[in-house]
Amino acid sequence: MAKPEQPAHEGSGALFERRYYVDIEHPTQSADALIEAIKCDVEHFSPDLLADFKKVKGEAHLIKEGDEFSIKILGPWNGLVRVDKVENMGFEFVTLEGHPEAGRIRFSLRHLPNQPDTLRFEIHSWARSRDGLVSFAYDTLGIGRRVQEKTWCTFCERVAEASGGKVLAPVHIETIDHDHDTVEKKHG
Repeated sequence: MAKPEQPAHEGSGALFERRYYVDIEHPTQSADALIEAIKCDVEHFSPDLLADFKKVKGEAHLIKEGDEFSIKILGPWNGLVRVDKVENMGFEFVTLEGHPEAGRIRFSLRHLPNQPDTLRFEIHSWARSRDGLVSFAYDTLGIGRRVQEKTWCTFCERVAEASGGKVLAPVHIETIDHDHDTVEKKHG
């Protein structure tokens, strides 16, 4: 039986919107080829020691709506995600019951409008902690937040490396706490 989705409104603690992105100049791969490489091998781009992705539903080396991944996350934070949307230049996961977060995360690639031959790869999430205990470990102690930042920064760095282009700056991280109207920006 399929696990139900775990949307953000069912979670605990503040609603965080997070963006991790890297700008890549003069990639040797086309945007289409790069996003297909990511879609076909999500597992390759994620650091195994921090977040080990394994496809548990769907065909290998292909991503379709309804596919599911089990993620072994550093610490006691394992969870499942389901592919909710697949578009030409991106895809989106939703968390499933039992995942440490309640929400969704989108992976996308686009050309920057005013910078010729420059791509931006972005990971954009909207989530709350699953429950009060996860919220305490994630927000108060900061353990989950550091693991998550390292995971998605590494993912962005691996995409940049696969592109064959030049990284213009370290991975940019932006966090918006929608419950407290605060914005935090930094580089990974």
